[in-house]
Amino acid sequence: MRYNTSKVGDWVIVFIFLILIMVCLFPMMNVFSRAMSSPEALIRREVGLFPIGLNFDAFRIVWSDAKYPRALGWTAILTAICTVVSLTLTVLCSYPFVYRELKGRTVINALLIFTMYFGAGMIPNFLLMRSLGLIDNPLVLILPGALSVFNVILMRSFFYGIPDSLRESAEIDGGGPLAVLIYIYLPLSKPVLATISLFYAVGRWNGYGDALIYIRTEDKLFPIQLLLYRIQQGLQSVDSALMDSGAAIGLPEAARTATIVIATIPILIVYPFLQKYFVAGVTLGAIKE
Repeated sequence: MRYNTSKVGDWVIVFIFLILIMVCLFPMMNVFSRAMSSPEALIRREVGLFPIGLNFDAFRIVWSDAKYPRALGWTAILTAICTVVSLTLTVLCSYPFVYRELKGRTVINALLIFTMYFGAGMIPNFLLMRSLGLIDNPLVLILPGALSVFNVILMRSFFYGIPDSLRESAEIDGGGPLAVLIYIYLPLSKPVLATISLFYAVGRWNGYGDALIYIRTEDKLFPIQLLLYRIQQGLQSVDSALMDSGAAIGLPEAARTATIVIATIPILIVYPFLQKYFVAGVTLGAIKE
């Protein structure tokens, strides 16, 4: 009887996850299909999960407009820089907590936790960025969100799981704090480093809120997600050449979805390479002090 109950529970869990997979997968399939369907099929609203009248004109139009490749390249550079900077700051912020004799350790930890629940708000942050001269400056997309307290706690918890005896043995051999970090902690922390890198990379790649607030006039600093947002809101035309060339009425809609596909594919390519570290990094980082 217990066996049958267990099997029923397993099938219920499988069914729930299948529903969740479909909820996530079907909208994505629809977007991909709309990007590769003919304008006539889009006008008639015939496109569902599969493309109708396979057509790649939308992708050609998107890539022929210089602002799309420029925004995509800038977003890739920005994501790489932000990931490296954020990961470095996260490691340097979480590593000192492994030293239990650190003075003010409890107070520093409390201040970090405090920032997770309380913030100044949008207007004070904007006034601060303006007073620092960071409006329309690429640094405004890097520095304000460079450190996540959640990721610091995750990495700190992972460091706690590394035996102190390894650190002490390295110190006996003459290794200083920096040497211990480089040769002991970092090599053992590949899963959590990969996980946190993924968090930072996905967050920056998908982010547009900070650029929407702080980038006012410099179009060349628009990340791809902000450009896509402005297009979807009708604040910019997809491409002025669409009207001049007498393109089909449904082509702008295909170009919009093609932009979404182009903005989504790079992060989908990166994720499988880090997926094997993802579960291990999160679960190992959940060890309590």
